[in-house]
Amino acid sequence: MNILRLLAIIKKEFIQIKRDKPSLIISVVMPLAMLFLFGYAVSTEVDHIPMAVLDQSKTQESRAFIDAYKNSLYFDPDFYVNNINDLNALLDKGTVRAGLIIPPGFSMYNNKSAQVLLKIDGSDPTTARTALSSGIMVSQYFSSKNLQNELSKKGLKLPDSGIDIRTKVEYNPDLNTLIFTIPGLLGLVMQNITIILTAFSLVREKEKGTMEQLIVTPIKSAELMIGKLIPYVLIGYADFLMVLALSMYWFHVPVNGNIFLLLLLGFDFIICALAIGMLISTVAKTQTQAMQGVFMILLPTIILSGFIFPREQMPLIIRAISNIIPLTYFLNILRGIIIKGVGADIILNQIIILTAMGLMLLTLAVLRFRKRLD
Repeated sequence: MNILRLLAIIKKEFIQIKRDKPSLIISVVMPLAMLFLFGYAVSTEVDHIPMAVLDQSKTQESRAFIDAYKNSLYFDPDFYVNNINDLNALLDKGTVRAGLIIPPGFSMYNNKSAQVLLKIDGSDPTTARTALSSGIMVSQYFSSKNLQNELSKKGLKLPDSGIDIRTKVEYNPDLNTLIFTIPGLLGLVMQNITIILTAFSLVREKEKGTMEQLIVTPIKSAELMIGKLIPYVLIGYADFLMVLALSMYWFHVPVNGNIFLLLLLGFDFIICALAIGMLISTVAKTQTQAMQGVFMILLPTIILSGFIFPREQMPLIIRAISNIIPLTYFLNILRGIIIKGVGADIILNQIIILTAMGLMLLTLAVLRFRKRLD
């Protein structure tokens, strides 16, 4: 292998990327757009649910009950209505996601249960589940607190019986969604950028006919292949470092584990993504076909890898399919190192599988690519 020829190919590829504005946008703007879009827009936390209130009692107790919902921060009871039809209309329009109906004569001190109705918009199951569980929790806490106050006035107190459960949340005590989402974004950005750039650049060469011109030169097929792929490895790794730095210093997501291990395994995953991009380029004849192939790969990886949806909740056959996606294992590695701070011994199985996948995909891609060159 001639080093000078290899460096010439690498230089030529960087010049082509510099001149190709779409490639520049993909390599620089796309990672930033994905990071800030997912970082700020995608959240599984549900709070400040808009609520309508129909207070037919209008007593001090009913107002205190409404305040309990407001102070919980799960609900924003900002819409007060005078009848049930107005409340239902707000639910129908989507203006509110919950409605609290307090009947006349609401009181906890008349020797019977005080009944209220909490209506919830079930069209969005995620918000509905939070509204349901939070509404029950607020009501139970309000009831228990008022009962305790009433007994205290009489010199009594609730018996210290039952189960006293103490909780401790490991790794993410504040249950911050960003702590879970941002590490996954590192893998997603690396995968998307590397696959897209690799697939499109190689197919574009075929469309323009420049690949054939390079083949007839003294450049060997191995030099051509390596020289064309190295720039995309470097770009993918640079994007990885950029997103990692922004994650740490902008979103304040610390790396609790060994950052050097993280950087090493990041290179391992780039090889997988690079090989997938090469495979797409060997099948696609046009950039349109390459785009279709890329989306056929990227969409399932986002859904099935565990980036957003937990794999444990997926049907068995879908979970089996997700086991052949490299991003699945890299997400476990990222979250293990960044969130949990684990070492290589804990994630050894994921490392072995990811490395094996990378070698198999790269071997297959190289064989197909060299066959096309020869």
